Parts: sequence; structure tokens; C-alpha cells
Amino acid sequence: MATRSRIGIQLADDSVLSVYCHWDGYPEYNGVKLKEHFNTRDKVAELIDGGDISALWTNAGWQNETLPESGPLYYSSRGENCPPRHDNNMTEYLTQDAEEYAYLYTTDGEWLCYDTCKWHDVTYLESVEIPAA
Repeated sequence: MATRSRIGIQLADDSVLSVYCHWDGYPEYNGVKLKEHFNTRDKVAELIDGGDISALWTNAGWQNETLPESGPLYYSSRGENCPPRHDNNMTEYLTQDAEEYAYLYTTDGEWLCYDTCKWHDVTYLESVEIPAA
């Protein structure tokens, strides 16, 4: 079963540009991979420019073939058109969909994680720590 997440970048006007990610959205995996491999604004912008993602960090292709490098597996690589989504503010970003986690690369260059799982009554919309790599 997938742990879905949304990965976003905060823009200068506090709006958020983001993409959906289907697999491994929990902080212990996607959170760590974001901090390890997407640790500059340029790298995050490039990640999001690719559109929605099946897996954030993998070396397996759509036919389960081994790819020469690990990295994001975009839906666009199999012909789907899944562009980034723009939200006007953090509230819109965190409450639009039903992913379990939302990640935000802030204008301060920091990754934040939020529990966006609506059936988590106690922790819904709370900040979640991303473990060290």
C-alpha cells in the first residue's frame, strides 16, 4: 500500500507549487531523501518542474527494469501529463487533497513536513520531524 505525499516549494508570495508523490511518503524515507538529494532551491525547483511522481528515489523503471541512475520516477516518463499544482497559501496546500504527508521547502531553505492524513484526529496538520539521514 502506498504512503502518498505532496512535495512543495514555497514561493516569494507565500504561495506553494507542488507535486504528488505516490510511494514511500513517510518522513523516514521521502523526508530523508528530500534532505539528502534535493537540498538546494534549484534542485527542488527542478524536481517539481518534472510534475507528479510515482517514486521519489528509485532505480526501477515502469517495466521494473533497472535504470542506470537512481532518481525520481515521473508519470510524464510514461506519457502522462501531470503538471505541478499551484496553491495560493499554506492552508490551501495542506488541505486540498488526501495525501498522508506534505513536505515544504521554505524560502529559508529548510524542509518541513506536515501530517495531512485527515483520519489522524490528534496529529492532523501538525508538524512532523524529518529524521537525520
